[in-house]
Amino acid sequence: MKNKELLKIISEEADVFFQKMGFESRVFVEEKNDEGVSVAVDLDEPHVLIGKRGETLFSCQHILSKLIRKKTDKEIIIDLDINEYKKRKIDFLKEKAKNLADEVVLKKTEKELEPMPPYERRIVHMALSERKDVTTQSYGQEPQRKIIIKP
Repeated sequence: MKNKELLKIISEEADVFFQKMGFESRVFVEEKNDEGVSVAVDLDEPHVLIGKRGETLFSCQHILSKLIRKKTDKEIIIDLDINEYKKRKIDFLKEKAKNLADEVVLKKTEKELEPMPPYERRIVHMALSERKDVTTQSYGQEPQRKIIIKP
């Protein structure tokens, strides 16, 4: 991608997107290594656009991606984060996975996590993938799909 003009268009589109919804925002756009674009937004009232378990945030990300695709005629992966919600969620999930895995090893018993959306399950699986003392497995049907950590 490496196109500053394209990054400028994405930034402007994100600004307009949030303004039209009545939010004053500060948008920071950065190219990611995997050909995607990170769009970080700071808002005064982020909870409205994050929603329950980040559902509204993911909807905003989807809509913003469609708007940018229409404007640029390019398939660009947009990773929208509002007030670092996703970053904090990822850090929390990694820490929780590590702590539960330690408990599984110590007690030699399985641990079942609460139902999670696919992106959260992926974070847990990835966080524990390097460990040789535990395994992870997803089971169940959406939206009640869960992870179990086993010794």
